[in-house]
Amino acid sequence: MKEHFDTYLKNQIDKYNGVAFPVKSGILRRALVKKAKILDLHPNPDDEFTHPDVGPSYRIISDYEAKLKQMLAHGKDDEVEPIIVEKMHPEGYIIVNGHHRWAAFYRMDVKKIPVSVVNLTHQEDIIKMLESASNNKRITLDLDEVVFGDNTDEEVEKRPFFTVGPLSKARMKKGIPALFNFFSQKGYDIWLYTSNYYSIEYLRYYMRKYHVHVTGIMNGTQRNVKMSDIDRLTIEKKIAAQYKYTLNIDNDSVIRINTATKDFTDYDINLEKRNWSQAIMDIVGNMKDEEG
Repeated sequence: MKEHFDTYLKNQIDKYNGVAFPVKSGILRRALVKKAKILDLHPNPDDEFTHPDVGPSYRIISDYEAKLKQMLAHGKDDEVEPIIVEKMHPEGYIIVNGHHRWAAFYRMDVKKIPVSVVNLTHQEDIIKMLESASNNKRITLDLDEVVFGDNTDEEVEKRPFFTVGPLSKARMKKGIPALFNFFSQKGYDIWLYTSNYYSIEYLRYYMRKYHVHVTGIMNGTQRNVKMSDIDRLTIEKKIAAQYKYTLNIDNDSVIRINTATKDFTDYDINLEKRNWSQAIMDIVGNMKDEEG
């Protein structure tokens, strides 16, 4: 007989807390696994969903139940949003995003549910990225808000040939590849941040379609990442040791940050006489004497 969800959730946390951790999935698993047994999915002990003082919202779970029952009853299985998961040691998958939907499926007694298997950025990945860095300065950009953005009136780059995956229909802002090429020639490493759950390998593959090499990728940036103060300080020290300066680029400004002292200078992007990417190149070109 199926356990009551409260009991099942508690037993899952007790069973895997302290012994489970995410591991990398190969390209075939990420490409081919679209459904998984619901009992192979396990709650993330670092997510608020599993915290006793926060816990699951049964109102949200009930709302999902009603919505999912309607979709399944009308044969819209392919429109059900997949649960985002990572492969887990010692078995199964750990839930990254979609705990309430997972709970709704469990209470509905659905045996197999849609999943999307991803590889997310973890502490050890950041360290490896820093170890592979070849320059002493970097740029950082938000993939969702800056590289792609949401302004349908903006000029965009042509879609690269034979692009597959979640970004196959996305359009990059005009000038981004040229801007990345400019920064590479100027001796900057490129770091991208996204709140979405694109796999690290997929984003590297996608950027190569635009002839861009990316040093660092931080995905799922809004998720609750468990990192001790000591670990966080270690990462910050490694970044400061590798990079003298970080240029953070958004749609309206370039912020130049001294990575060690955190001192910064803010430069407005003036679009009166030039396009966005050229305006940024002009700003950075005028920094060279200051940086030495």
